[in-house]
Amino acid sequence: MKTDILISGGGVAGLTAAAAFGAAGFSVVIVDPTPPVTEAANPASDLRTTAFLQPARSFLDRAGLWDRLAPHAAALQTMRIVDAASAPPVIRDFDAADISALPFGWNLPNWLLRREMVARLAELPNVDFRPGIGFTKMLTRTSEALVTLTDGARLHAKLVIGADGRNSPVRHAAGIPAKTTRYGQKALTFAVTHNAPHDNVSTEVHQSGGPFTLVPLPDHDGQPCSAVVWMDTGPEISRLSQLDDAAFDAAATQRSAQVYGPLTLASRRSTWPIISQLAASLIAERTALVAEAAHVIPPIGAQGLNMSLADLATLLDLAGAHRTTLGAPAMLDAYQKARHADIKLRVTGVDALNRASIAGSSLIRDLRPWGIRALHGTTPIRRELMKLGLGAS
Repeated sequence: MKTDILISGGGVAGLTAAAAFGAAGFSVVIVDPTPPVTEAANPASDLRTTAFLQPARSFLDRAGLWDRLAPHAAALQTMRIVDAASAPPVIRDFDAADISALPFGWNLPNWLLRREMVARLAELPNVDFRPGIGFTKMLTRTSEALVTLTDGARLHAKLVIGADGRNSPVRHAAGIPAKTTRYGQKALTFAVTHNAPHDNVSTEVHQSGGPFTLVPLPDHDGQPCSAVVWMDTGPEISRLSQLDDAAFDAAATQRSAQVYGPLTLASRRSTWPIISQLAASLIAERTALVAEAAHVIPPIGAQGLNMSLADLATLLDLAGAHRTTLGAPAMLDAYQKARHADIKLRVTGVDALNRASIAGSSLIRDLRPWGIRALHGTTPIRRELMKLGLGAS
């Protein structure tokens, strides 16, 4: 079988890529050995949430996804930073109204994203989604890639897109190394309800060990609701994950600096290892890496998937400009040039932020609130910082 594009990976990035390239008229085959879980109650569901920042919305529109997602999204109007290690705590708000008429972004549960994205793919006759089937190997030539799948099928593709995670089989098959940094941290993800409204404020509470981030969600059973990412050392996250619900509610409330009052667990808890990772290259012959196959960062500042969507938007624009030479060296070289430097900058920046958040050093703890005050108090710097966070220049 021949196809324009073979996408390995059926996570949020891979499904978005399939919708976007399919909507642009390319023939697409997308594979993933694990069928997507599209119901919150399923024990295997991904309870994390994804915050799509402003630039992502236009790309989701191009993919025919935004109208499906918008009714389920919670707006992120304000980013609040709280340094709870200070006495009294330092609290500063970064309001999207300073730079835009739109909110910073919108937050949605990952399981719901998969549900809506799978439904979108079913509308596209030129997209062949094969859940339960994975990428095995490939042989690339100057004109195409010959890909073998886990069911024995062999496909001829002009371009192979690796969107298959931090342990990407496509990256390994292409022989591209990656540098990994481990922090000894894990993240605990869950949802909570609280009495105080979140008012569309996303709040990062910093102490030591890592940030505690509350991100707005739509109301749950008539109560304000937020998604939480709680980062700390591996042993501490393991301990917290074993607490009974009442003890966990008390611990989460204390760690949140009680910004919304008492917190009540509204979902099961999931844990994830925290790493940074950067592929040495985004490209190989007939191959492009995107999302976590190319870069992994700690979940700070909603940068992860939005970097991934920037990868996809760049790749889609280049595919449109090189439609007759899809996957050829000129197109792939342009992708590498357009994305690799920005990715490296953001991976380095988030790494520095995470190390500052982890730090037990009294000097760094003392400098952190000073830095928050300085960044917030200088209006031009504050605005430029917010634009940089959105991916704008």
